Amino acid sequence: MKKQFKSESKKLLDMMIHSIYTNQEIFLRELISNASDALDKLYYKSLTDTKIKIKKEDLEIRLIPDKENRTLTIKDNGIGMTKEELENNLGTIAKSGSELFKENMKDEKNLSIIGQFGVGFYSSFMVSDKVVVNSKSLDGEANTWESEGASGYTIDKSDKKDEGTEIILYLKKDTEENNYSDFLENYTLERLVKKYSDYIPYPVKMTVEETKKTDDDKEEKVEVDKTLNSMTPIWKKPKSEVKDEDYQDFYTDKFYDYEKPLKVIRSEVEGRTSYQTLLFIPSHAPYNYYSKDYEKGLQLYSKGVLIMDKCSDLLPDYFSFVKGLVDSEDIALNISRETLQENYQIQAIAKSLESKIKKELETMLSKDRETYEKFYQDFGMQLKYGIYSTYGMKKELLQDLLLFNSSNDKKYTTLKEYVSRMKSDQKNIYYACSESLEKCEMLPQVDAVKEKGYEVLYLTEYLDEFTIKTLSMYADKTFMNVADEKLDLSTEEEKKELEEANKSYKDMLDKMKSTLTDSVVDVTFTNHLKNHPVCLKTKGEVSTEMEKVLQTMPNNQNVKAETVMEINMNHPITKKMEELYNNKDFDTLDKYSKVLYQEARLIEGLSVENPTELSNLICDLLAK
Repeated sequence: MKKQFKSESKKLLDMMIHSIYTNQEIFLRELISNASDALDKLYYKSLTDTKIKIKKEDLEIRLIPDKENRTLTIKDNGIGMTKEELENNLGTIAKSGSELFKENMKDEKNLSIIGQFGVGFYSSFMVSDKVVVNSKSLDGEANTWESEGASGYTIDKSDKKDEGTEIILYLKKDTEENNYSDFLENYTLERLVKKYSDYIPYPVKMTVEETKKTDDDKEEKVEVDKTLNSMTPIWKKPKSEVKDEDYQDFYTDKFYDYEKPLKVIRSEVEGRTSYQTLLFIPSHAPYNYYSKDYEKGLQLYSKGVLIMDKCSDLLPDYFSFVKGLVDSEDIALNISRETLQENYQIQAIAKSLESKIKKELETMLSKDRETYEKFYQDFGMQLKYGIYSTYGMKKELLQDLLLFNSSNDKKYTTLKEYVSRMKSDQKNIYYACSESLEKCEMLPQVDAVKEKGYEVLYLTEYLDEFTIKTLSMYADKTFMNVADEKLDLSTEEEKKELEEANKSYKDMLDKMKSTLTDSVVDVTFTNHLKNHPVCLKTKGEVSTEMEKVLQTMPNNQNVKAETVMEINMNHPITKKMEELYNNKDFDTLDKYSKVLYQEARLIEGLSVENPTELSNLICDLLAK
C-alpha cells in the first residue's frame, strides 16, 4: 500500500530536488555521507554493546553500477534501519536520523556524524526516476522502502540477508541537457568520490576490470576490488609522518599546478571555532590571475567532506593567490550543505587566516629573501592593490610586505629598510616614477635628489604611485615625488640666487608660458638639473606618471597633470633664449619653447603631442 510523505507536499519535494541542490553530482556525496554515518553508528554502538562483533576495518561502502539495468547501487554494511526508522527517516522529509543519533550519543567526544538535516537522501531524485532502499537492522528485521518521488512511497518486508543498507537508484533517461548515463561510468564515479568524498573514513570500493598477465605471459581481464578514496586527509596525519614530497604531490594533484609551491602552511586551531588548514603559496601566478576570470577561494571541508570547492569568504582579495583548504566541524551550513550561512565562524576563520598568511610572508621576507622576491614579482601587485582598493584601511597589515627598487643598490628594498638608512634630518621618502628602472635613473629630478645624498625609490609599475599616495606616510615620514613642484632641496643661498633669476627673467618666462598656455601652468628656472636642460614638475595630486595610467583606462575623463616646465638656469640654452628675447625674435623663442617642452615630455616618458610639428620645428632651427 502506497503511503504519502508525512506532512510534506509534492511542492516541498520539488523544492528539495530543484532548488536546494544546484549541482546534480552532489547526490553521490550525500549518499556516501549517509552510508558513512551508518557505519559510524554501528561502530560506536559496538563499543558499548558486547553482542555486536565488528571490526572497524571490515566496514565499507560499495558502489555498484549496472549499465544494463541503468541502476547505481550505494551499499554499506552499517547499522541498518528498522521499518519504523525507514518510516521516520525517509517518510518524513527533513527528519534526520543522524541528528537524533548525535543527540543520544552527545557524550561521545570523538563522534563525527556528517548528516544533520535529513534532506541529503532526497538529492537522489535529481538523477533517478525511482529509488529503492533495502535495509536490514541489527535486530534482524529487513524491509524495502520504494518511491518514485512526491507521489508517495511503500514499505514491504525484504529478504535481504546481510545487515546494512543498499540504495538502488533507477537513473533517468538521458536528455539533451543531462547525460545521466555518465553516473554509470567507472571513471565518473571515481572522479566524484575523489572530489567530494576522498576523506570519508571508510573505504569506498567498486569492482573494476583490470588487465593482468598470466603465468604464461598472456593478458587476461580480471575483476578486482578498487578502493576509490584515500580516507585519511594529509592534514590530519601527524606532521612527523608527512614529507615535503607528500605536500608537493597533494598540491600538484589537487590544484593542477606543474610547479611545487613556494611555501606550505599547515596549522590547527582549537577554540570557539576549531579548524585545520593546509595552505600553499604558489611559485607562479596562474595565467588568468590578473583577469576577471580568476576565481579566488579555499576548499572548505566539513568532517572530511568537500562542501565548497572555492569558498571566497575565507580569503581577502589581497591574499587571493593562496591556495589550499580549511576543514572544520564547527561551520554552520545551510540545509543542502552546498553553501554557507552567514555566521561568525567563517569571519573568525578568515580573520585568523589573514594574520597567519601575513606572518608567514613576513617570515619568508626576513629569513628567505630570495624566495620572497620571487613571490613578490608575481603577486606583489595584489598586495599593493589591497592597500589602494581599501582606501588605506589595510595599510598597517600590508605596507611592510611591499618592495620597491632603490637607487641605493638597484635592488628591492622595504619601506622599513629605506627608513633605517635615512639621514637624521630627512623628513621625506623620495620616489621617482617611470616605465623602468633605467628610465627612472635617467630622470633629471632623480639626479638632483641623489646629488643631495638622498636615496630614491624607483616606482615602475602602474599601481605603484597610487599605492604610495594611499599610504601618504610611513613611520611619520611623508612620501615625496622627486617631480613634485613642492620639493625644494636648495640651500638658503641657492634659493636666493634662484629667486633673483626668476625675477630678472620674469617677462621672458611669462612669454614662454603664454606660448605653452595649453600645456603648462608655469615656466620657471631651476638650479638643480646639473647638465640637463629641462624637466617637468607637477602641481597637485596627479603626477605625469599617474596621467599616463589614467589615460589608458576605459572611459577616462582625459585627466591631465598640471605641469611646470623648469629650465636649467646654468645651461647654455638659457643664454640662447635670453639673446632671442632681447633681440625681440619672439617667433624663434616660441619655437625653442615648444621644442623644450616636447623634450621634457619625452624625458618623462610621455608621448609627443604633435610629432609633425616637433619635426618641422627642429628642422627650422637646424637650418638657421
